[in-house]
Amino acid sequence: MKFIISGKNIPVSDGLRTAVEDKLGKLERYFTADTEVIVTLSMEKERQKIEVTIPVKGNIIRSEQTSNDMYVSIDLVEEVIERQLRKYKNKIIDRKQSGGNFQQAFIDNEYEESEDVKIIRSKKFDIKPMYPEDACVQMELLGHSFFVFNNAETDQINVVYKRKGNTYGLIEPEY
Repeated sequence: MKFIISGKNIPVSDGLRTAVEDKLGKLERYFTADTEVIVTLSMEKERQKIEVTIPVKGNIIRSEQTSNDMYVSIDLVEEVIERQLRKYKNKIIDRKQSGGNFQQAFIDNEYEESEDVKIIRSKKFDIKPMYPEDACVQMELLGHSFFVFNNAETDQINVVYKRKGNTYGLIEPEY
């Protein structure tokens, strides 16, 4: 695999380069030697983000992970890409397509689909009517990245969410 590693607002040290190549190098068993892996490391405030893009035969396998430690982000992104690869492999077999950049051993191997959705926690709470701006304040007070509320203007269930650049989004139902 050929790694193309770049940094935004962060110098790509030898340690980071080695960590990326070691961790994502585990994916070598899936790809041919000429597969390109495009990695972008970036830092915004205390958030450290890694974006990995792997172009394969007309498709793109991509993952982006953020944490407060770049090495943790690197670990997370490798796990996500491996899951995506298993799903993509099954798609190739179902459609009887050629493997493209994938090694034949990967395509021939059987992998269990362990992607069952499991809800591990359920929460109930009282929804009070409020304005979207008040919902944003409540979301910030709770330290969450989204907040479900009853919009006092429309009397509908809405969601506010935190966007990049300290901005907010509002999701409203469309009937």
